[in-house]
Amino acid sequence: MLTPTPKQLAIRDAKDLDLLVVAPAGCGKTEALALRVQGLLQRCAVAAPQKILVTSFSNRARDNIKERLRSYLPPLVMRDRVSVVNFHGLAARLIRAHANVIGMSPDWVLPESDWVGDQLRKRDTSWSDRGPIQEALRVTKQEPYDDDAVEAELRRIGNATALEIEELRKAEMRLTYDDLPRLAELIVANEAVADLYVSHFGAVVVDEFQDLTPQPLRIVNRIGYKRTTYGGDLAQGIYGFAGAQPTQIDRAIREECSRVIEFSDSHRSSPAVLGMVNSLIPLTSGQVLTSADPASWPSGGLAGSIAHQTADDEATWIVAMAKAILSHVPNQRMGVVARTGPRRRFIDAAFAESDVPHFRWDDGVLDTDTAKLVRAVLARFDSLSYNKAADKVAFLRNAAGFETITDVDVRKSTIDALGWVQDLLAEGIQAQDIRTRIKIGDSSTLITSPGVHLLSGHVGKGQQFDWVFVVGVEEDFIPFSMATTPDEVTEEARVLSVMISRARHGVILSRAASVPTNGGYPRSRSASRFLRTIATAAPLDAAGIIAWFEVADWNAIAKR
Repeated sequence: MLTPTPKQLAIRDAKDLDLLVVAPAGCGKTEALALRVQGLLQRCAVAAPQKILVTSFSNRARDNIKERLRSYLPPLVMRDRVSVVNFHGLAARLIRAHANVIGMSPDWVLPESDWVGDQLRKRDTSWSDRGPIQEALRVTKQEPYDDDAVEAELRRIGNATALEIEELRKAEMRLTYDDLPRLAELIVANEAVADLYVSHFGAVVVDEFQDLTPQPLRIVNRIGYKRTTYGGDLAQGIYGFAGAQPTQIDRAIREECSRVIEFSDSHRSSPAVLGMVNSLIPLTSGQVLTSADPASWPSGGLAGSIAHQTADDEATWIVAMAKAILSHVPNQRMGVVARTGPRRRFIDAAFAESDVPHFRWDDGVLDTDTAKLVRAVLARFDSLSYNKAADKVAFLRNAAGFETITDVDVRKSTIDALGWVQDLLAEGIQAQDIRTRIKIGDSSTLITSPGVHLLSGHVGKGQQFDWVFVVGVEEDFIPFSMATTPDEVTEEARVLSVMISRARHGVILSRAASVPTNGGYPRSRSASRFLRTIATAAPLDAAGIIAWFEVADWNAIAKR
C-alpha cells in the first residue's frame, strides 16, 4: 500500500460530504477516492446500515476504484457497506426494482449487446448513415422522455430509420444502453423511490465526472445532492461526441460543492512530458502539473516533435525507434497513438511487416473459447453466400451456431465478436485476414504486455505507457476536420493532451507533409495549429531526439 500524500489525506479527512477533487492524469485520484471512502466509514460519517455508492461512467473507472478499495477495506466491509457500480449498472438496478412506478412491465429484456448496432448491420446501413441514426437515438434518450415522447421527438427530427428501430425495440420489449439512464431518471423522479435511495446511501462518490452527460448527474443529485464527492479533471473531458458536457458538468458541481481540493503533483510522468502537457493549458483549462520527484527521472525525460515528408517515412522511422527502445528496455511499453484509426493505418502496416512485438487494440481480443469459435467460422467462411445474404447478422450467427449457445456470458462475447467481424467485412477486409487479427486472452493481460501498442486517443484514456508516439499531428486529424465550433476545437486540444499525458519517460509528436487519402491519392498536410502552442515547451527536434537517445542512461530508465 502506498503512503498517502498530504492532499490524499486531506481528501480522506474532509468533514463535509460535498467535495470536488480535481486531479489530472497520474496525480493519484483513484487512491484518494478510495481513501475518501475509508475515511467516511471509519469516522462514521456514513453509519451502518447505510452504504456508500461509488459510481462512474465507464467499466474501466469502476474496476480501477474497486481494486483500490480492496486495499483499504476488509472484504466484509466492501460487501456490506460499499456499492461499486457504473451508471448503466445503477440504472439497471433501479429498473429491476422499481419499474412499476412508471407503469413498466418487468418482462422487458435488459441489454446484452449493441442491439442498435445489430439492427444497422442487418439493414446494411452505410457507415455515413449510421452516425446520424445513432446520434438521433442517443440525444433523444438523454432527456427524461417516456417511450411515447421518444417516438414523438424522433418524428419531429425526421430520422425515419431511427424511428423504425425504436418502434421495433418497443415491439420486442427490449431496452438498449441508452434506455437505461433515461428510464432510471424517470424512476428517481418518484419521490418515494428517491427517498428510499437517499436513506439507503449515506454518501455518493463519482469518479471521472468530466465524462458525464447531464442525465447521470441529475440521477446522482436525486440520490446524493450535497452528499457527493466528485473526482476528475476538466482537461480530460474528451467524450463530447457521446454527449458528455464537461464544462457544464464542472460548473454544476462547483455550485454544489462547498470545498474543492486540487492536485498538481504528478507521479506518472517525467518533467519533459509534463512540460508539454502544461503548454496546452491555455486551450484545455487544465491544472499546471509538476513532477512529484523530478530528480528520479533520467535526464528529465524526453519531449520531442518531428516532421516527415510522407506517412510511409513516418511509419519507417517509428518502427526503427521502437526497435531501438526495446533493444535497451525490452520489458517496457510503447503507445503509438493517433486521433483516428485510419490515420494510423500506415504505422499498423509497417509494424505488421516487422518483427517488433505489437498489439493492435482495435483488433478482436477474445477469450479462448470464443476465439476458437470465430476462427472456425472464418476458416470455412463462404464470402459469396455472405454477400448475397439479405440478413448478414443472421448469416454469421447461423454460421457460429449461436442459437445452440446457452451460457449468457458466452452469448454476449459471441455477439460482440461477430459484430466486430461484420464491421471489418463491411470495410472490405477478407475473412482470412480477420482471422489472423484475433488475439486470444483478455484485455487486462494484453494491454499490460511489453512491446508496442497501437491505439486511438479515446481508447487510450486511463492507460499509461513508458513511451508514447502521437502520430498524425496535422490539421484535419488533430484537430479533427469535423471540429468546427470553439467547444469542439477545445475538446480536440484535450484529446491531444490526454494522448501526451499517457507517457511516463518520453513523448514524441509526429507529423507528415504528405498523407494519402483513403483512395490512395497523395495529399499535402499542414502542421496542427496546436503545435504552435506546444512550441512554448521547446520540444526537441529530430536531431535533438536522436542525441537524447544516444546519451540516455538506459539502465536507470529500465529501473524507473
